[in-house]
Amino acid sequence: MEPTAPITQDVMTIPRKSDTTGKRNLVGLTRDQLREALIAVGTPEKQAKMRTGQVWQWIYQWGVRDFDAMTNLAKTYRAMLAENFVIEIPEVVTRKVSEDGTRKYLVRIAGGHEVEVVYIPEEGRGTLCISSQVGCTLTCSFCHTGTQKLVRNLTAAEIVGQIMLARDDLDEWPEPGAPKDEARLLSNVVLMGMGEPLYNFENVRDAMLIAMDPEGIQLSRRRITLSTSGVVPEIARTAKEIGCLLAISFHATTDEVRDKLVPINKRWNIKTLLDTLREYPRLSNSERITFEYVMLNGVNDSDEDAHRLIEHLKGIPAKVNLIPFNEWPGSPYTRSSNNRIRAFADIIFNAGYASPVRKPRGEDIMAACGQLKSETERARKSKRQIEAETGLG
Repeated sequence: MEPTAPITQDVMTIPRKSDTTGKRNLVGLTRDQLREALIAVGTPEKQAKMRTGQVWQWIYQWGVRDFDAMTNLAKTYRAMLAENFVIEIPEVVTRKVSEDGTRKYLVRIAGGHEVEVVYIPEEGRGTLCISSQVGCTLTCSFCHTGTQKLVRNLTAAEIVGQIMLARDDLDEWPEPGAPKDEARLLSNVVLMGMGEPLYNFENVRDAMLIAMDPEGIQLSRRRITLSTSGVVPEIARTAKEIGCLLAISFHATTDEVRDKLVPINKRWNIKTLLDTLREYPRLSNSERITFEYVMLNGVNDSDEDAHRLIEHLKGIPAKVNLIPFNEWPGSPYTRSSNNRIRAFADIIFNAGYASPVRKPRGEDIMAACGQLKSETERARKSKRQIEAETGLG
């Protein structure tokens, strides 16, 4: 593990909302659901489309949480909304800032459960890594998140709410009526946090469609990347119903090794996954599939692995993101050397595939890829125990 850098940490505890029993949260509703909800509390059907658009813009374009601030609605209508609805997003419990500018939010959701959200600033852009489940069911042996058992799926409100709370923290909601500013601190979203997004498909889909809506947060579908470990039946649905970019958490070139690293491979093996990807509806040179490949010393980083990976990629417009392993307490693996990573990357690149090496970000605050885990679930497994479970001892 690289030496940790100094961090700054400020803890924010947001006061809990007052009792909202009987009031429905508007965050996370699709446009059709929002329209139906407004009609159900007395909005005339002839006005419902207009009112839906107005409320939608206040929530998602301007970031307004107070119905009284929706000034293009009559006072009586605003009072009716306040009587029946709330606008609530997840609660930020702590916020940590890495030396490199990465921000990690510990976020509390309904039931007192917690997930982690990470914002990574880069020159001219910023990427938010969001979670789709509390914990994870996949138990990938190199991933710290995978050592936390699945608790539940996040709702659409809890998923899109992660984007909203990050925009709050970045102070990035525009002022109503102000000139449009194309520069964005939060320009990209990746579904690479806690959980397997395709095991929570409907909620992920609804949240991303809200984020892409042109009258709201306005993220381009090509600015959203969904990462899956290979839930084959839902991959085609992703293209048809969401339309975002796709990343595959691949990490091995033989079934024997991938069965241990990514256990879902036992259900849908490498050949089945690759055959499905070759038929991906949006597959093109301009919308390549990203193959994520974590570099594990002596496990999957040989020249032979690189050449096998090239064979696997034939017929798939693809790029390979090589990820230096981000170590965590109790992990049975170590990071490949820089020389080994460079040699592996060169083989992939010389075969005609982009092979960038991802720069570790936020390691000092456990915010790097594969390190996310609720702070209330930090109980460490011993290295020997994890090795025994994975069969890699």
